[in-house]
Amino acid sequence: MSQLGQLLALSAVVMGIAQTVTRERLFESLRNRLGGQETWLGYLVSCPYCASHWVAFVLVPLTGVYGIRVQVRWGLLTTVLDWVLSSMLVVVIAAFLRVAFWFVDESQGLVRRRNRVIEQVADEEDSSDVRH
Repeated sequence: MSQLGQLLALSAVVMGIAQTVTRERLFESLRNRLGGQETWLGYLVSCPYCASHWVAFVLVPLTGVYGIRVQVRWGLLTTVLDWVLSSMLVVVIAAFLRVAFWFVDESQGLVRRRNRVIEQVADEEDSSDVRH
């Protein structure tokens, strides 16, 4: 897989994990136990954008997907800069992916609602035909 492909794949994984932790029922008790959005730690696991930072900070070095490499060699500082800047790039790409998925999800929701209305109208017409 190309460097760009790996970067996009990692960003999608970060977005998916952050979305799951911050929005799905599976982690609701954890979010509540940590204080929801009322506490600092609770907010970190309740905000998809916030959580994506921590997920990226862990996954970038684990996967070795560094989208940014600092050219100046300053020992450990260069390594830290590569890690932090690459993680931030993944977070930004994940944020754009989150917006794209929101639009897809929202449009699917609109389609489902429209189909339900059409079905309700059809059911009402069928039931009125039976009465007449």
